[in-house]
Amino acid sequence: MTPNQPQAASPVAATPADARHLAESLMQIMTSLLGIVEHETELVRAGNVRGAIALEAEKTEISSQYVNAISKLKGSRDYLAKSAPDLLAALHRHHDVFRSMLQVNLTVLATAHAVSEGIVRGVNGELQRRNLPNGYTAAGQRSIPGPRQVTPLSVSRSL
Repeated sequence: MTPNQPQAASPVAATPADARHLAESLMQIMTSLLGIVEHETELVRAGNVRGAIALEAEKTEISSQYVNAISKLKGSRDYLAKSAPDLLAALHRHHDVFRSMLQVNLTVLATAHAVSEGIVRGVNGELQRRNLPNGYTAAGQRSIPGPRQVTPLSVSRSL
């Protein structure tokens, strides 16, 4: 095998007990991650972004566990499909619910980002409008200020 070829994942589940343990572990991780994501969504909807940011370390840890569990599942997918198709179907259903809840969270985060960006852009536009000189050219057109008249907006994230 050359270094550029991907290695085949070794199966993690070789017995029905292993398969059940793998599935239960993955479902438990998804449930834990969903709990954190739902809490984060509630905090962001309530405008408590600092509280949502405080969940980052825990969310990162459980996300890492999720990635590891998914890689183990991929290594055992063929075994699960042959020996426990009902278990694999249950995992797919659970994962579909998981994905839809994550989509809600991503939508809330994107909305919060867009709203905050709109506020910052509005404040910046108002500041620029107030700082720019009002003048007209000889032809009666409003003069376009040069880059020197534009004052940058500074935002402190530490507050």
